[in-house]
Amino acid sequence: MKKDYVSTWKASSQPRKQRKYQYNAPMHISGKFVSANLSKELRPKYGVRSIRLRKGDKVRVLRGQYKGKSGKVERVSLKYTKVFITGIELLRKDGTKSLIPVEPSNLQITDLDTSDKKRFNSKKKDKNIKTNEKQ
Repeated sequence: MKKDYVSTWKASSQPRKQRKYQYNAPMHISGKFVSANLSKELRPKYGVRSIRLRKGDKVRVLRGQYKGKSGKVERVSLKYTKVFITGIELLRKDGTKSLIPVEPSNLQITDLDTSDKKRFNSKKKDKNIKTNEKQ
């Protein structure tokens, strides 16, 4: 199998090829793997169902050991496709705390970091605004 990125790998049903696609994907595509859905209150406000996670977003864990816990995104790892959240920490024997990586598909965004205006300039949102103006 080739070592370079090939966009057709995502169409394969073989798990090994899907994993290889994710591992070798360029940054602009691997960023899409680190996205989570918006809460029901935020969906009509921003006109999208899901958006890429960013440092500063507030999220709630929906699955796993930390289900129900909320916190702020501290760090996003594109290489490992994981998100680190404040409040979800591991206490080590020496007393230090370390953040635990969480899968982004198990998260729901409850509050967005709105400091960057380019984040919301999506074509989908522009289409919604234009159709609402015509009506």
